[in-house]
Amino acid sequence: MTRDSSFEWDRNGLERAVRLIQEQWSERPLPMEPAPVDFSFALPEGGVGEREALEELARIFLGGAARFDSPGYFAHMEPPTPWITWAATMWAASVNQNLLHAETAPAASEIEERVVAWLAPFFGLRGGHMVPGSTLANLTALWVARDLRDVQEVVTTSAAHLSIAKAARLLRIPLRVVDVEADGGVRREALGDLSKAALVLTAGTTAIGAVEPLEYGREAAWFHVDAAWAGPLRLSRKYAGRLDGIERADSVTVSAHKWLFQPKESALVMFGDPDAAHAALAFGADYLLKDNIGLQGSHGAMALPLMAMLLAWGRSGVAERIERCMALAEELEERVRQDERLELRGASATGVVVWRVKGVAPRMILPLLLESQVAAVTIDGEDWLRSVAINPMADVDLVVGDVLRAAEEVMRREIPSFATP
Repeated sequence: MTRDSSFEWDRNGLERAVRLIQEQWSERPLPMEPAPVDFSFALPEGGVGEREALEELARIFLGGAARFDSPGYFAHMEPPTPWITWAATMWAASVNQNLLHAETAPAASEIEERVVAWLAPFFGLRGGHMVPGSTLANLTALWVARDLRDVQEVVTTSAAHLSIAKAARLLRIPLRVVDVEADGGVRREALGDLSKAALVLTAGTTAIGAVEPLEYGREAAWFHVDAAWAGPLRLSRKYAGRLDGIERADSVTVSAHKWLFQPKESALVMFGDPDAAHAALAFGADYLLKDNIGLQGSHGAMALPLMAMLLAWGRSGVAERIERCMALAEELEERVRQDERLELRGASATGVVVWRVKGVAPRMILPLLLESQVAAVTIDGEDWLRSVAINPMADVDLVVGDVLRAAEEVMRREIPSFATP
């Protein structure tokens, strides 16, 4: 029998891979910008070997990665991930289970079913399945709405994620978009007749984190909530009420790789009637022992890292970290309110803070930040800074101080005599 060492256990190689993570973390604790990468070389004919490849890629990939766990990270909807998810991800890669074939992945299939069964009741739902991201989850939900309820249009708001428009186009369902108010609110009369519509409302809009009025869903032929961002608030007894009405939904999307701190790519699509939904999504084939459900064919054990974290932390541990993030958002809001140099666009509902330095273009500040990272967003033609509270280790004073220092630098460049009051 021929053996190939590349497919065998290599303790030294795997230990070195872990040490490379540790070395990059200790040597580059705050790399906020990607390092220059030169991939101009051709595919090698012979290859350099596993160890050498790891060393080279550690410099390029790990060394140039933004650190979402750093105290200065208060920017996008990209979370730090707990170490237990790294271990579970490595386990999943090592056995390469495929949930398409239940007989090859019995434990992986049961793990996904159990994780969904744990989480769905927080949303008043009964089941569903996992997909690589909320774009696919939203498409899946609207696919079920079309085939089960024969919806004639998708009605959503101008704050909806672009994946809703993608889904409507792919499914060939007419899309009707309703404008939102400045605070993210939606007037019921603007939605019109919903009796033949799939109504899509968002719990945690991308720009400002608004929760749209979920009570409107009861009038629609199908009610879908895109809770990609704010959905995990339902695990917090303190903040769950901010998503009241979500329990009336026919389907809900949640991105686990946002506020559930999971590696990419991990999301859930959940249904009030998962049996009917999955029947609408089922496809059989001669080579399958059970129907293939949904958009994916081959489907890896993406639920394993999520189960590992949920087992390790429990509901209360997840809630504690989310509540810590919400407290950081509230701290940032208060800090902005108290500083006459700063301006807050409005109160945050789900940990997304939109703010800026008065008189300084936000996009001129971003390249000058040294210790922190914040994002920028354009709302109604105006540019703002946007800070998403997804990093429980963020330091508000560090972030605000770095932004103000960068703003001073912008002003000095434009007005040489500028001095802060």
